[in-house]
Amino acid sequence: MRRRVAACGLTAAALILILILGRAQAGPHAPAAPSPAAPAPAPTAAHPADGPVLARNFPDPDIVKVGRTYHAYATNGAGQHVQHATSADLTHWRTDSTDVLPALGAWAVPDRGLVWAPEVYDNGAGFTLHYTARDRASDRQCIGVALSQSPEGPFRPVGAGPLICPAAAGGAIDAASYTENGRRYVLWKNDGNCCGLGADTWLHLQPTSWDGTRLTGGATRLVKQDREWEDPLVEAPTLVRRGGRYVLFYSAHFYSRDQYRTGYAVAERLTGPYTKAAGPLLTTDSFAGAVRGPGGQDVVTGPDGRDRIVFHGWNADYTQRFLYAADLGFADGRPVVRGSKSFYEAEDARVLNAAVREAPLASGGRAVGGIDHADSHVEFRVFAASAGAHTLFVRYGNGSLDGAGAPVPAAHRLTVNGTAAGVVPYPHTGWDRWRSTAGTPLVLRAGWNTVRLSKDAYYAELDGVDVA
Repeated sequence: MRRRVAACGLTAAALILILILGRAQAGPHAPAAPSPAAPAPAPTAAHPADGPVLARNFPDPDIVKVGRTYHAYATNGAGQHVQHATSADLTHWRTDSTDVLPALGAWAVPDRGLVWAPEVYDNGAGFTLHYTARDRASDRQCIGVALSQSPEGPFRPVGAGPLICPAAAGGAIDAASYTENGRRYVLWKNDGNCCGLGADTWLHLQPTSWDGTRLTGGATRLVKQDREWEDPLVEAPTLVRRGGRYVLFYSAHFYSRDQYRTGYAVAERLTGPYTKAAGPLLTTDSFAGAVRGPGGQDVVTGPDGRDRIVFHGWNADYTQRFLYAADLGFADGRPVVRGSKSFYEAEDARVLNAAVREAPLASGGRAVGGIDHADSHVEFRVFAASAGAHTLFVRYGNGSLDGAGAPVPAAHRLTVNGTAAGVVPYPHTGWDRWRSTAGTPLVLRAGWNTVRLSKDAYYAELDGVDVA
């Protein structure tokens, strides 16, 4: 919920334990940006473990590029209805002390704390801002429109009332734009979880005029909350098309603290049907705590032409939501985010002289055992959004015993893209007791890689691997 509130990190020491190889890594994040007119620095990997790119309260980020300058907008803060910052590289940001939306539409309650989730885009004749505010007539959060000749504002409200305001369904929040074949659309969420309604929270797609000031057709429902991990709601839609498929990103669960998260669904047609991923894409756990409650995402093209995903995450005492950026890639149409764990099932890997077996307590109900011979191995095909240092977590079971019947650790040899990369140790767990290793550093190239685990000491079975 976009309200105002009064992926896995590696240390340098950990990298030295395995390989001393070049790392494409972002430099320290300075609080101030170069002049927007200055040339962008050479592109570097965007990795959330390096920390936020803007360490101040900047929730629900939306980014638009104008010329060589990135303009970011965020939910109310710093005494402003809509916050604004600029950058040349998506890493170093300069914040604006001026409110780019100095006044709300006459239909809106004049309460700065109820202005959320801005969306800005170039409409050809200027810039359109969609914003969420409290509608006086219905006492619901609804979506309004403002226009400006410049991305710096000031944006001036247009229209006698809100653009989207289904009061009976809880109102509307979290506008996002999408353009295809010369047509403009707005995505939005009906705020069904508000106000004690207990209603469904649908993400909608609706055509608009090119400047976004008028609706030109009815709304199409895309997805709603129907997964246990989403709990009561989905919100904050972002739609892109990659590899011939539509990818709908969204946030889920309550916005407060660690439980907020980001999911996605895919479709062959713009209006769906959309098929959700089995689990969330970004969570506090998937970033190993480096980002707390990742959500409110947007997708933007970086200065190097590669995709980035930007999102907010809580600070240590949950008083501010900082701005983060991460490299984003698409593996056969499935998004992969630098620093966030992606899980690969062992039974789907290439298995040599070993066997897939039923394992009810393993992920997917199957695992690979019998990795007992000199030539036994399991080879995973894994995807990296960008080149550089990553971390491998192996989910395993080890019931090995020595000659005296005492529990012993086991190990597998690790090979990355055909090059030996050390050994992965497995403490004793017992058979069918699946645990994850603490993490092994490895270096991947951008795109597809092979990670092979081969027989070494004693015996261990594999449920799968996480790569962050």
